[in-house]
Amino acid sequence: MKFIIDDASIEKIKEIYDTFAVDGVTTNPSILAKNGKQPFETLKEIREFIGPEAELHVQVVAADAEGMVEEAHRIQKELGMNTFVKIPTTKEGLKAMKDLKKEGANVTATAIYTQMQAFLAGKAGADYAAPYVNRIDNLGANGVRTAKDIHDIFKKNGLKTEVLAASFKNSQQVLELCQYGVGASTISPDVIEGLIKNDSVTMAVNAFTKDFEGLCGAGMTMKDCM
Repeated sequence: MKFIIDDASIEKIKEIYDTFAVDGVTTNPSILAKNGKQPFETLKEIREFIGPEAELHVQVVAADAEGMVEEAHRIQKELGMNTFVKIPTTKEGLKAMKDLKKEGANVTATAIYTQMQAFLAGKAGADYAAPYVNRIDNLGANGVRTAKDIHDIFKKNGLKTEVLAASFKNSQQVLELCQYGVGASTISPDVIEGLIKNDSVTMAVNAFTKDFEGLCGAGMTMKDCM
């Protein structure tokens, strides 16, 4: 499973990259607005940091297919052809996906709440389909189950589209999809940090340190001891 950061703060992105092995960054209009800078100022900064080969997912805003395609061309021009253009999975969005795939663009179908949305996006040629796991839960359905169903639908129908699961609330949701082998998950920095936080681990490490310092002296490590 690819491991992608869902944020537009360059400081947070750098912090996560410094610790975790990640595959890229996803953004959306709300995330960009929260960051407070002009969109391409932020996105170019991210692209420069993660490099030309890492995945960067950027969403269009237009409601009609023609406008979506025009936005996609601008996104590719500014950020490179390797950038994944996020297209909402609406009727107009499906049309835009088909047109962009004919041009060879990288496409991520987003705003997915149902299995059939994902299937239609896959048929339109999308590289990724992004179900909103926690938002689906909030509607009374099962977001993890939906993402698993979509993964199975792609495999059983011979589609190359991969799941890019999004909108996580906790590490358990991420774990279940990692165990299932979905293509990718995009995760906010706070949930990423939660994947490694564990009081039992901290207590164990502190106990090892205390015992070692009792043997060799305060502040001593394996590079200093006899």
